[in-house]
Order: sequence, then structure tokens, then C-alpha cells
Amino acid sequence: MTERAPVGIIGLGVMGSAMSRHILAGGHQVVGFDIDLARRCEFPGSVAESVADVARQTQIILLSLPSPGALSEVAAELAESASPDSVAVEMGTLPLADKEAARALLAESRVDLVDAPVSGTGLQAADATLVVYSSGDERAHQRVTPIFDLVGKQTFYLGTFGNGSRIKFVANLLVAIHTLAAAEAHQLGSACGLDADLVQEVIAAGVGSSAMFEIRGPMMAAGTYDPPSARLAIILKDAGIIADYARSLDSPTPLLDAAIPLYQAAAEAGLGDLDAAALRQLLAELN
Repeated sequence: MTERAPVGIIGLGVMGSAMSRHILAGGHQVVGFDIDLARRCEFPGSVAESVADVARQTQIILLSLPSPGALSEVAAELAESASPDSVAVEMGTLPLADKEAARALLAESRVDLVDAPVSGTGLQAADATLVVYSSGDERAHQRVTPIFDLVGKQTFYLGTFGNGSRIKFVANLLVAIHTLAAAEAHQLGSACGLDADLVQEVIAAGVGSSAMFEIRGPMMAAGTYDPPSARLAIILKDAGIIADYARSLDSPTPLLDAAIPLYQAAAEAGLGDLDAAALRQLLAELN
């Protein structure tokens, strides 16, 4: 990759906009596009008029997209407009079959797709401490590694395309379960009459803690779930993808299967746009 090559970003939500700022700070021009006008207006880089406009200006294009439908549409536009030997990087949590279909479509236009979802919330995106799970063509991976170094603290190259998503499924299974476990622990502490801040401090220091307890526990203790580091609705979406994939492999996921109905109940109770830590509020109401 040419030093300080322009970088495109399609999808300017919490993750995409945060990564953009770090890439800009690294000295690259960043060209961004989102179908949401408000996000385009807030974007700190160069705003493109379309996906094709991003492709005309850049050969490295990061995708931070919310759904399989969005990926399908963007891949089709890139297949028509991106120059040969461009590299697109899919960084979201989406069904693997949809990523594989996008890869096949782009390959027809000699555009490489790297499967590189990230581990971390919006908080980690904001301070560039994401972990990147990259997979696919090794040469394409090497071209985008300097960009990964700007947005994250560590990158793993995992070989065959799709292994990035497979690792992300394992990681997000734990995120979903551990977030619910943290909420359950805080609810028990409250039921015991313990001070929530004391519970957070003491449990975080011991072996019963987890990354989710440490990240989301303070929000639970404070009862403050907005602004979200990762919306509850997104964790629920990811959990469904993971459960479907696990079933396709006949791999049992009893804890995830038990957690999903509570996430669904929280979403139906209007908590979907809050941080997933709002599971604590759901449990309090159930109590």
C-alpha cells in the first residue's frame, strides 16, 4: 500500500466515524459515504456523493454496514465502479454466507474482499483499542494492515476468508452471555441491599469479573445506558446470527439460547436503542 493512500469508508455510524478520525489523524485522506444525510454532514473527512464516488477516489475501502441487504447493495455498486485490484474490507458482524456472496461478486471485477470484523464497542473504537480479526487473501490483508494499525491495538491474520467472522462469532457469543451475566450479578447485589458502586469495585477486582462486567458494569451501577457503546438491538442481531450459524454446525449453545429471549424482551420493552447494559433495567423490572 502506498504511504498515506486515500481510504474510503462506507457506513458512517458509531464505528465507521470513529475509525475515520483515527485514519485522518494518521495522515490519510478519508472519503466517506452514508445513506444518512445527518451522518454525512457530521463526517470529518471528504464526503462522497455515492458508493461509486468513494470507489472512484480510493482503492482501499472499509465497509461498516448494518445489514446483509446493505452489504449486497454496496457490493453490487463496488463491482460496477471500483477499479481492478482495489481492496474492500467488510468489518461488520453479518452472516458468513452474505459475506461470501459479496466476495464472489467482487472477485468478478478483480476486487478483493477481506473479512475483518472487529472486537470492541464504540468506546474501543473511539480510543483505537479495537482488535481486528482479518481473513482472506494474504496480500490484500497486508495492504490494509497499516490501516488496521491506526484503528486498533492488535490485528490477527486468521487465514482463509471467513475465519475472521468465525472468530467474531465466538467472541460475540461471550459478549452476549457475559453482558447478561453482569446484569444478573448487579441485580442480585441490589436485591441483597448492597451498594451498586461497591459491588462494581469489589467484583471487578476478583476472579468473577469479565471484560463486559468492567465495561458495562459501571453503566449498570449508575443506571445510565445512553449514549450506548453498543446498542442492545445490535447485540441481539449478532446473537441471532451466531445462534443460526451454531445450529448449522450442530454445535450446542445453551447459554446463548437462554440469553436471546431476554434480549428480545428488552428490545420489546423499548430498550433496544440503549446500551446492552440496559438488560440490568429489564431484570429490575422483572423483579
